[in-house]
Amino acid sequence: MKKSNLALAATVSTLIAVGSALVSVPAMAASKEKCYGVAAAGQNDCATKTSSCAGTSKVDNQGDAFLALPKGLCEKLAGGSLTSKA
Repeated sequence: MKKSNLALAATVSTLIAVGSALVSVPAMAASKEKCYGVAAAGQNDCATKTSSCAGTSKVDNQGDAFLALPKGLCEKLAGGSLTSKA
């Protein structure tokens, strides 16, 4: 491979890696809040202390797994908490 092709391949690989990292960390809208303890197994929005990424919670209502919900809704839900339970 020519040096210019290698440089292009390296640049594209870097851009893909950076893009993937940005996509995996979703921004939460100002009108949302983290609601812990209400996610169904495998339906959490982000990483927890015991799982590495979104959608990996092991049990329903896992105390350190959260969903991003509209502000004010969390505390109305049974088991909902604005702080992690783990």
